[in-house]
Amino acid sequence: MKGRPKKSERDDKRNETSVADAEVEHFARAMADVVRLAPDPRGRVRAAPQVTRPRAATPPSLSSHGEHDHDVSESGFVAPGVDRRELRKLKRGQYAPGCRLDLHGQTATEAVASLKRFIDNGHHHYRCVCIVHGRGLHSKGSLSILKTRVRECLRQHRAVLAYADAPRADGGTGAVYVLLRK
Repeated sequence: MKGRPKKSERDDKRNETSVADAEVEHFARAMADVVRLAPDPRGRVRAAPQVTRPRAATPPSLSSHGEHDHDVSESGFVAPGVDRRELRKLKRGQYAPGCRLDLHGQTATEAVASLKRFIDNGHHHYRCVCIVHGRGLHSKGSLSILKTRVRECLRQHRAVLAYADAPRADGGTGAVYVLLRK
């Protein structure tokens, strides 16, 4: 009898299921009299952002009208719960970058690894850093693969509060200023 589990294993699974069911039932009873609060009439309380799972990293399409074009043209990002004014400050250059990482000449995989290592090692020391990824003008098909991959990685990294295109003097759309957690 190879495929059939032993009696003790079946009993353990039943016990785990019954414990989980009991916890769900207990929680439901405890929350039975809870009433949802009415929305704030002054509009000061915003709805919590909907939490979504991060998408799996997919390589950008080779067409010029691919799904990643809107990510590439996007100039900024703010993590949920962070004030959008921080993005404005980044765009105006009110945060001076303390350190710079140049990713020119690296493959997308190497660049993402370098970026993660850079942020993990530098986010304790600097509030703002500059990542130079280039505009992709000399890439095959003139697609900015590094720019897309770098920004996807930044969106998913928990130490990143916000990012925006660097000022023109610091690389413009070929670089990004990143605001990191303290």
